[in-house]
Amino acid sequence: MRILLTNDDGIGAPGLWALAGELALVGDLVVAAPGEERSGAGTSISLRKPIRVQEVAPQVEGVRAFSVSGTPADSAIIAINSLCSSQFDLVVSGINRGSNLGHDVYVSGTVGAAMQGYLHGIRSLAVSMYAYENLDFSAAARVAALIAKRVGCGALNGPMLLNVNVPNLSLGRIRGVEVTRLSSANYCDKIERESDESGEYYLITRHEDMHDAPQGTDLWAVENGRVSVTPLPDRAVDEQFISRLRPLVVDIEAELAASAG
Repeated sequence: MRILLTNDDGIGAPGLWALAGELALVGDLVVAAPGEERSGAGTSISLRKPIRVQEVAPQVEGVRAFSVSGTPADSAIIAINSLCSSQFDLVVSGINRGSNLGHDVYVSGTVGAAMQGYLHGIRSLAVSMYAYENLDFSAAARVAALIAKRVGCGALNGPMLLNVNVPNLSLGRIRGVEVTRLSSANYCDKIERESDESGEYYLITRHEDMHDAPQGTDLWAVENGRVSVTPLPDRAVDEQFISRLRPLVVDIEAELAASAG
C-alpha cells in the first residue's frame, strides 16, 4: 500500500513524524508537507504562484520527505500528481496540534489537505488531537494507523474522507471509537481587538472551552474520552430535506418560464 502523509503544521511538526513512524509500518510512505505552519488555510491553493519543493532528510528511516513552499492543499496536489510515479492508495493528513471539530473542518488546513485526496478519488483521513499542550501523539498515531490499515486495504469501497479526532489520552484510557456527525461547534469566531503603532486591528482566534455537545457528535465523543470518526463531506443534508427542496426548485423553474414568456 502506498501512503501519502501531509499536514498543516509544517514539515518539522512532531505530530507529523509520530504518525509517520506508525504509517511506515503499514505501507510505502511518502511525506509532503508545507515548509512552515499553515493552520487555517482550509482548501486554499497557490493558484498561478511558484511553489518550490525540496527533498529533505526524513525523521523516520526509509521514508521520502518533501518540504513544499505552498499550502497544505498544494502539498497534497503536487505529491499526488507530480512527486511519485505510481498512484497513492491512501492520503493521511495530520496529526494536527489541536482538534478539527464541528464547523472548524471548513477552515482546517488539515482537513483541506485530506480533501484533495478525496477529490482525486483516493481514500483519505484527517487526524487531529483534542488538545494543544502537553501532547502525547503516540495513541493518536496508533489509532490512525489502525484505521489507515483497514481503509487503505479496501475495507470501505470507493473514495471517502474520514475526519478523526483523538483525545489526549494514553491508549489504555481511551474509552472507545465512535462514528459521529459534525457538531455545531465553531472554534474560530472569537474576536480580539488590539492596537499597535499603526492603529487598531482585529484578531480571529479560537475558543478553548467548547462543551456540552449532543451525544453522537464529534465534540461529544472527544469530551467523553472517545475517538471521533466523522465521514465527510457532511451528510447532514438528508433525503427529507431534499424532498422539501425539490418542489421549491419546480416553483422557481415555473417562475423563470413565466418571466421569459
